[in-house]
Amino acid sequence: MSFKNKTAIVTGAGQGIGFEICRQLAAEGANVILNDIDLELATNASKQLAETGVCVAVAGDSGTTDCIQLMMDAAMSRFGSVDIVIANAGITLFGDFFEYTPEAFYKVLQVNLGGSFFLAQAAARQMKQQAGGGALLFMSSVTGHQAHKNLAAYGMTKAALEMLAKNLVIELSQYSINVNAIAPGATLTERTLEDKEYQRVWSGLTPMGRAATTKDIAAAALFLVSDKAKHITGQSIIVDGGWTCVSPPPF
Repeated sequence: MSFKNKTAIVTGAGQGIGFEICRQLAAEGANVILNDIDLELATNASKQLAETGVCVAVAGDSGTTDCIQLMMDAAMSRFGSVDIVIANAGITLFGDFFEYTPEAFYKVLQVNLGGSFFLAQAAARQMKQQAGGGALLFMSSVTGHQAHKNLAAYGMTKAALEMLAKNLVIELSQYSINVNAIAPGATLTERTLEDKEYQRVWSGLTPMGRAATTKDIAAAALFLVSDKAKHITGQSIIVDGGWTCVSPPPF
């Protein structure tokens, strides 16, 4: 899956799944715009990837249209096209339904939904002018398929992203733009491994006997934004080692 001469924007990519997606894209020849809200994370990640391929850091809150425009401007000024967009950034704010605050609710919506929606909009405006179109990918979650305690708002946004991918088929197919979503299950990242029991618990709950790695998720992402998947659109792929088939809760 060569991505030579293609330009990709990946949000929330300072570490974890987003970083691994950027690493694999850069290794396959893509020009990568790496975004993270944390300036230090974005800068360090970009420096790490400089040994692998071409990577430009754009720090900022991808839930805002100002940051989205910065990413688009960086892609166009440096590389002249936007071929792949992966809306990976998202936040998880746990909270009891009865006590959940408007501030937490609207923050989750702004980043998870607003950021993804308006990034896709900005990218699609550019892609429709390009001969080859492009590929959009949203990052959903198994919590958009199965209920999780204290994640009502988060799970709602993830289910909505999968519906957005379906709806955009109507809007974008005529411009050779395909749009899909990935729903990762339990995945070993810097954040999840802060819980010392995470790997043991989720390995026991996952039919395949282990939690996903970032490489598992990135491999699926790269396929869906590659030319090999151009006739796949409006779909959501669950990458969870079979967990949603049985869905035992982690408590």
